[in-house]
Amino acid sequence: MDLLDNFAMFFSGLQQWLYETVVQPVFYSLGLASFLEDAYAGTAWFLVGLIQIAVLLAIIGPLERWRPVDAVTDRATIRVDILYTLIHRLGLFRLALFFMLDPLFDSGFGVLRALGLGTWHLDQVWPGVSDQALVSLAVYLVVFDFVAYWVHRGQHQIEWWWRLHSLHHAQRQMTMWSDNRNHLLDSMLVDVIVVLVAQLIGVAPGQFIAIVALTQLSESFQHANLRFWFGRVGERLWVSPRFHRLHHSIGTGHESPVNAKPSEQTEFSAGPPQGKLAPPGGSEAHAVASVGASERREGPPRASSAPPGGSEAHAVASVGATTLGGHNFGVLLPWWDMLFKTVNFEHRYDPTGIRDQLEQHRDYGRGFWSQQWLGLKRLAGRA
Repeated sequence: MDLLDNFAMFFSGLQQWLYETVVQPVFYSLGLASFLEDAYAGTAWFLVGLIQIAVLLAIIGPLERWRPVDAVTDRATIRVDILYTLIHRLGLFRLALFFMLDPLFDSGFGVLRALGLGTWHLDQVWPGVSDQALVSLAVYLVVFDFVAYWVHRGQHQIEWWWRLHSLHHAQRQMTMWSDNRNHLLDSMLVDVIVVLVAQLIGVAPGQFIAIVALTQLSESFQHANLRFWFGRVGERLWVSPRFHRLHHSIGTGHESPVNAKPSEQTEFSAGPPQGKLAPPGGSEAHAVASVGASERREGPPRASSAPPGGSEAHAVASVGATTLGGHNFGVLLPWWDMLFKTVNFEHRYDPTGIRDQLEQHRDYGRGFWSQQWLGLKRLAGRA
């Protein structure tokens, strides 16, 4: 606990120094003194982003180089993902949301308070226990993760929402930078839901920042180009890179066979190859197989049905009639996938991307602006 207290004191002191030294003078010089309170909070988000990027570069990056799944063959697309990360983690996206949505939030919640409908504080449910710092943090973390599971599932199962979210899945060179690769409208919808939930359950600003920071850092690790898992027990406690990579796998992570029971959607067994398609940026062939859904498997790895990623051939399921769906929607905790029958614990590392990139050569864009524009065209049904 002393370590947490010391870190909190260090962070608070650093935030205060940066605010007084840089942010406050700039706001005064621009005539924005009325926004100083919000600028102080923004300074915290900026510092958190810097810490996250430092962790990516110092820890997760070396891990990717240690045990990569795929060889890095398309650095240009990774550079675009880095741009997304900087926009989101350093507060630029939140700054835009502040000017666009904060007045609406303030007005809406002001009306509710005027009607006597104050914020409910979830951490007050069990006084003396649930209001302890670590306990309340854990409670809020579980609640937000439960909400995130259903939001994520909605992104995959609601047609118009998938047209936006599919940009995130179109990355075939997935790395630790890929988490924030999203259409801006998609990110805005998710942030609105998260802020509404935070207001309704009364999470404190400091705890909210800590929850978001922890979630984002874990998601960056999950997206890493890293051959790594937490073992049979650990995989059921926290989402690993292996667990989440399967969510991004072609033919498994974003679609489900029509009329198949949930338990039948957890494994695809490859049949005889019917064709060959190039992997992301590489020259190796990936077999595209026509397969059916088979039994659920949570046992030890079976290399013959799902070879690891990298330079070896991969069988990509082609199951005929499918619908939006998939597996492993959990953001931090795999519990929700286990509870709602959307889990797949196979130990495999398949190619990432979307089936129509291979079968229909659908273009999701190479640069930031082309990706955003094509997302709007997909949303309108014109791409």
